[in-house]
Amino acid sequence: MRRRARGGSAWRFCALLALALLAAAAIWRVARHAQGTDTSDAARASPAKLILRRGNGAEPESLDIHRARSEAALTILRDLYEGLTAIGADGTPEPAAADHCEISSDGKTYRFHLRPTARWSNGDAVVAEDFMAAWRRLVDPHTGAQYAGILGPVRGAAEITAGSAAPGTLGVHSDDPATLVVELARPTPYFLSLLAHPATFPIHRGSLASHGRTFAKPGVMVSNGAFVLTRWDFGSHLVAVRNARYWNDSATRVTEVEYYSFADADTELKAFRTGQVDITSTIPAAQVPWIKAHLGGALHVAPQLAVYYLGLNLRKPPFAKSRELRQALSLVIDRERLVQSVTGAGEGPAYTFVPPQVHGYTPPLPEYAAWPMPQRIARAKQLLADTGPPPFIELRYNSGELHSRIAVAVAQMWKESLGVDTQLRAEEFKVLLQDIDRGDVSVFRASWLGDFDDAYGFLQVLQSGFGINLPHYANREYDDLLERAANDGDLGGRRELLQRAEALMLADQPLIPLYFYVSKHLVSAQVRGWQDNAMNVVYSKNLAKEAAAAGE
Repeated sequence: MRRRARGGSAWRFCALLALALLAAAAIWRVARHAQGTDTSDAARASPAKLILRRGNGAEPESLDIHRARSEAALTILRDLYEGLTAIGADGTPEPAAADHCEISSDGKTYRFHLRPTARWSNGDAVVAEDFMAAWRRLVDPHTGAQYAGILGPVRGAAEITAGSAAPGTLGVHSDDPATLVVELARPTPYFLSLLAHPATFPIHRGSLASHGRTFAKPGVMVSNGAFVLTRWDFGSHLVAVRNARYWNDSATRVTEVEYYSFADADTELKAFRTGQVDITSTIPAAQVPWIKAHLGGALHVAPQLAVYYLGLNLRKPPFAKSRELRQALSLVIDRERLVQSVTGAGEGPAYTFVPPQVHGYTPPLPEYAAWPMPQRIARAKQLLADTGPPPFIELRYNSGELHSRIAVAVAQMWKESLGVDTQLRAEEFKVLLQDIDRGDVSVFRASWLGDFDDAYGFLQVLQSGFGINLPHYANREYDDLLERAANDGDLGGRRELLQRAEALMLADQPLIPLYFYVSKHLVSAQVRGWQDNAMNVVYSKNLAKEAAAAGE
């Protein structure tokens, strides 16, 4: 049991263990917040206008909850909408649109009770049907949602996304407008964490019916979170204003949030130094020593459940039928040199896809991770001995100082060790995503940021048919191991199955892990409430800004 005080009232959350789910009924409870209970000085002051300016990385590709995929888009959606749960300051799930949930003794039925005061920004009540409609749209193949697989634990979801069942057969129903009942195909210990992801948020059915695919535009969008989208200046910034109808609006400390898009981290750093933004989404790798020396008090660095990797398109030559080539390219990359000389902010070298910090899991390190570089290079050359001359490779990455430096370093390693010529091509982020989706790219820079603290959340990405399986990896044995892990109630057995799956995938080498992230932010001294966590999620509603620094 843990308590988190906020605004004079307390949340009580009963943490769920996998074994408890199988042993007895577990109940997730929270004391309801009362409107207007926040009595802090910041809340009582009620300043006329306090604007929080957040650097947000690349331009969001969409704010449709089922088409958004980048961290830039998801950060904004977490402010505009609210799911059944949210990510707490320590990275664990806490109650959000639902104030409590009852879980059956077999861990397969969840009964969520929505807050009586939950409202959409137009004043409509948030009801169970809003979640049901959103989830059915998410798993509907016609939607084309790349996160459709996130609802895989729900009964019927897999059949619907495969096109063999209708969306209406999804295992969700309502006992009444305020109660959402979810039936799972199998016990899923991380299910509450999963529901904090924006893809699982509710949708305003009236707006979708009236506006179709344009329902997420400024001035049209109806949302249920702490803020409402009012403006989107493409290539510049987005604006969201405080939602007075949000159930806990009295605890919101700022009246407006501006999200600034930046093509590179250097420009974002300049914006922070000149006061254009209060928070950065990252920092430029080349400037880490200077930042530590001159802006150390504003710098926040913390471990993050995320991996930076190079994806290899398995549907195109030269990688489609050459596992040896894929392995050779991975072998000769000196990850230690990358994190020491290129990234430089405390990142860890990655030889696995799942980060070592993931709870209850130890990633299976490939044998070569302990080899000295000369031995690795010799093995790579041996692998290529029977494959003919080294191929020409094009490596694409989204524009940015760090991505460029990594690409140059990797290309140099490939050239020096194997004689591989690499053409580097930087693209605007949206363009890169489109090229990857079309299958036009052979090698591409990508990353995966954990949606919940569980190894399955990483390994699921490479299942056959998963929407964000960018390398198009398909291995029946791998899929079978994940399926067995998903249905194994024994924690030790589940962990072993996941480890076997990851080891198999790493041997196939559909991607090349390079390093594990750390979250890196500059936060102004005028901002209050920032808390680092492994999920790298900080909601704007939990932040305050001193009026004296607002400059309004």
